[in-house]
Amino acid sequence: MLLAFDVGNTNIVLGVFKDGVLVENWRMATDAQKSADEYGMIINQLFNHSNLDSSEVKDVIIATVVPSVLYTLQHLSMKYFNRKAIVIESGVKTGLLIKYDNPKQVGSDRIVNAVAAYEKYGGPLILIDFGTATTFCAVTDKAEYLGGAIAPGLKISSEALFSMTSKLPKVELETPKKAISTNTIQSMQSGLVYGHMGMVDFIVAKMKKELVDMGCEEADIKVIATGGLATLISEGLTCIDQVDKMLTLEGLRIIYEKNKKVRKFHCDKTK
Repeated sequence: MLLAFDVGNTNIVLGVFKDGVLVENWRMATDAQKSADEYGMIINQLFNHSNLDSSEVKDVIIATVVPSVLYTLQHLSMKYFNRKAIVIESGVKTGLLIKYDNPKQVGSDRIVNAVAAYEKYGGPLILIDFGTATTFCAVTDKAEYLGGAIAPGLKISSEALFSMTSKLPKVELETPKKAISTNTIQSMQSGLVYGHMGMVDFIVAKMKKELVDMGCEEADIKVIATGGLATLISEGLTCIDQVDKMLTLEGLRIIYEKNKKVRKFHCDKTK
């Protein structure tokens, strides 16, 4: 089995693959203060609850945008699974040509998502990840990762509205019944949710135009959404073609498959 970690600023999503199939996934809060043993105990409990045998884990792969958690998970991998984890970083085969000014600056989650989206849906495509930040990525039909845009996520916007104002309360992130709201909570929901939808619609239209200017056919450009809030936002938009909540975990599996032969070669040499 393969254990995959997708470490975001807010949550860690774990996935277990058996024979290339995702058999279980969980979500836990990202906590830089937790030790490898604390994470290890939680993961053991999750495995037990799902009737999975952790001793069957033969490899571990990690994508993280939180450097402070990386060492902890690497230590966990060695202590609990006796494996040096594969980390998504420079030098790992992805199958994409990264055309960012400085490829090392691209978040590993964005690359992993792009790998999965291109593998599953082909290019050209626009990929939107609704996480702590809302990120937009563009990939050509030649597997060229062009870059994209990064915006504050819906939760960040909500927290900023609450913390930076005196009288506005915290609100649940849900779609309001109408844009012209008659109370404070629904007015905030309207501004947050519909405002985010408007941003997404505009950026997607702008990116599509730029891809067309590069020679892509607009009808061929697919728009894929992932992330915890993808369903909420996509419900009010027509520009999103597909919501794929497990895209990052699938991307980790795909990258593992691309790198496991080299990994086995190095492991065999050290025996």
